[in-house]
Amino acid sequence: MVEHIDNPVQFLGTAGAGRSVESFKTGQPVFRQGDAAEAIFYIQTGKIQITVVSEQGKEGVVAILDAGEFFGEGCLAGQPLQLATASALAKSKVTRIEKETMISVLRDQPSLSQFFMSFLLSRNITIKANLVDQLFNSSEKRLARVLLMLANYGKDGKMEPVIPHISQDMLAARVGTTRSRVNFFMNKFRKLGLIEYNGGLKVRSSLLNVIIHD
Repeated sequence: MVEHIDNPVQFLGTAGAGRSVESFKTGQPVFRQGDAAEAIFYIQTGKIQITVVSEQGKEGVVAILDAGEFFGEGCLAGQPLQLATASALAKSKVTRIEKETMISVLRDQPSLSQFFMSFLLSRNITIKANLVDQLFNSSEKRLARVLLMLANYGKDGKMEPVIPHISQDMLAARVGTTRSRVNFFMNKFRKLGLIEYNGGLKVRSSLLNVIIHD
């Protein structure tokens, strides 16, 4: 029996019955595609990348997740195996909640249930926005959007310009274009002063003009 939850973030940020906290180094997998889906995960700090490998061996980036987001929630709907690989894109701290524990708290704890429902609704909006972006925007605009998302632009009014190391191949997979196109646009953005390579990739908020300009 889980204690009454007044603060979902505090509950998700600590170890306890049916949940544990683990730190991951950059590149370290949280789980791999094909592993048993037995828990749901909550990102306390860092970034987690979700990738899928096809039967032909081609890898695609499905999502890049930030602190405050869940992943692995498919187990709650009866998904027996992980359909993707989750790995740390930067040094990350992640809470692992056993499937049965999560089901129990969602049923018995209204505050956690509301918190999780808000996350699901927000993710649904993001998925739709990504689909519209893929269908109607140029690869240049899609790349600009991905870079701004990686820099946490617009979250709580805070701009975090330093992005963890991410290769152009990875950006190409996320944007849905070729590495050569990504390289072309990255050079263009740099020459325009929209991004910098100085001890890591930095993004200026003015990159937003690439998205809103027709």
